[in-house]
Amino acid sequence: MSTPMTHTERVQIIHPYLTGTHPRAFAHRGWHLDDLHDMENSLSSFRRAAAEGYSYIETDVHATVDGVVVVHHDMRLDRTTDGRGPIARQPWSAVRRAKIGGREPVSRLEDVLEELPDVKFNVDIKSSDAVEPFVRVIERFGAYERVAAAAFSDARLARLRRLAGPKLITAMGPRSVATLWANGCWPWLGLGFSGRGAMAQVPVRQGVLRVVDRAFLQAAARAGIEVHAWTINDQNHMRALLDLGVHGIVTDRPDLLRALLIERGAWPPG
Repeated sequence: MSTPMTHTERVQIIHPYLTGTHPRAFAHRGWHLDDLHDMENSLSSFRRAAAEGYSYIETDVHATVDGVVVVHHDMRLDRTTDGRGPIARQPWSAVRRAKIGGREPVSRLEDVLEELPDVKFNVDIKSSDAVEPFVRVIERFGAYERVAAAAFSDARLARLRRLAGPKLITAMGPRSVATLWANGCWPWLGLGFSGRGAMAQVPVRQGVLRVVDRAFLQAAARAGIEVHAWTINDQNHMRALLDLGVHGIVTDRPDLLRALLIERGAWPPG
């Protein structure tokens, strides 16, 4: 009798987000280089990443007090825009006036999805109050095939999965990653893997702890899970990780990653 497939294996086989070949190349917060150096998570940076050949873009969202999902990394507007204060305490009518780098308005997630219908987005949901509005936007745009959800919160990811069901592909949360790591470190213990999520999107190191190594990748392979390493901005480091066998790299230097993939005959990816 054959062994039943895990939830993750079924998702990977049928979910369009994970079609195509490896490695997957993710432009972290878009292409914020050159003349766009201060324009992370702007619509211009996403357009540029797509124009440069990137089919995967990583980004982040928060929700305004009136439930509008906006593309922004920080809880506050202050660092990257000429606006001020927490996004969650302001209505969209106020947030929309903030300009990234003093040049371009903050975008709604729906604006980005509409503008770039052929791009796949990896969206980090940064706050609990953005969960339900995020799912509503994805549902309204029918974007389940090209949007993956991530979060640094198991509870947030559990809510996303409950609301959206198996249509929404998600990254693993911290507890699932820890379980996967333990399976890699001590495979002889037969711990089994019952984590949720189709992708382990992780830093190579967490403090003194090495996360992405051969044992971690072997544990991921046994569970049918992709490993995407972030945020890798050194080309030698990229090369070493690709040689190790990671399935994807998230980078702030999409120019360097593209050059490396061209060198290896792996561009365009997917």
